[in-house]
Amino acid sequence: MELLTIGEFAARSRLSPKALRLYDRLGLLAPARVDAATGYRWYRQDQVERARLVALLRQLDMPLARIADVVVLPGPEAAGEVAAYWETVEERHARQSAVAGHLRDRLSGRRTHMYEIRTVDVPEQAVLAERRHLLADELPRWIPAAFDRLAEAAGECGGVAGIPFVAYYAEVSPDSDGPAEACLPVGDVEAARAYAAGGGRTAVLRVEPARRLAYARITKAQVAHPQILSAFEAVEEWIAGQGLTVTGPCREIYFADWDTATATDKVCDVAFPVG
Repeated sequence: MELLTIGEFAARSRLSPKALRLYDRLGLLAPARVDAATGYRWYRQDQVERARLVALLRQLDMPLARIADVVVLPGPEAAGEVAAYWETVEERHARQSAVAGHLRDRLSGRRTHMYEIRTVDVPEQAVLAERRHLLADELPRWIPAAFDRLAEAAGECGGVAGIPFVAYYAEVSPDSDGPAEACLPVGDVEAARAYAAGGGRTAVLRVEPARRLAYARITKAQVAHPQILSAFEAVEEWIAGQGLTVTGPCREIYFADWDTATATDKVCDVAFPVG
């Protein structure tokens, strides 16, 4: 079989000789022959299509390690991998676009939403709680799953006795992992204590003291990160303006059915305990 020099192959594959040497070192595109004495490379004509595929995948900024997995797959499976990769890229871009918009508004002093801040007194309550260290992109899956686990456990603890909420003991972001704590008030403290003490339980029992909360009510669409940060910041500014002090971790209180709510329905209170 006639072999192509690295220069000829580079021209046909639309890759530079430098890129071809890199992809050889990474195992993406090994030459058909390498001269043992000079290290000079030759390629087969039938390697051109794979080289062009590598070049196109690089235009998507696909990591080299993932390209190595894609190029060895049959066409339909490779297409599925490209689709899955691009879906993650679009999701990341949507998140970054939202963060950029939030930053523009914050730095320019512009507020896209005005929040009505209210206060409410919450009595002492026993809660089953599940705490976890996690990043921001894990929250949408973890919160409903944790609430479901706690609601199931509440059946052994006198039933649900209040509105579920998530408390944040440190920032949860793409770089900071909290922790966050999903909480569900229950009706029977002794039963809850016995349940939490059982082997293999992920839930713990604690007693929430009576608190005054300052809060803003937001829609389902506004719960998304980073939009929700604007609501938290508005509540913090109000607290400072009233000469009050934050006395505990901030929280999201989910008072509505998330699954049946529309994007414009109010579903959540973002709140800080104050004193």
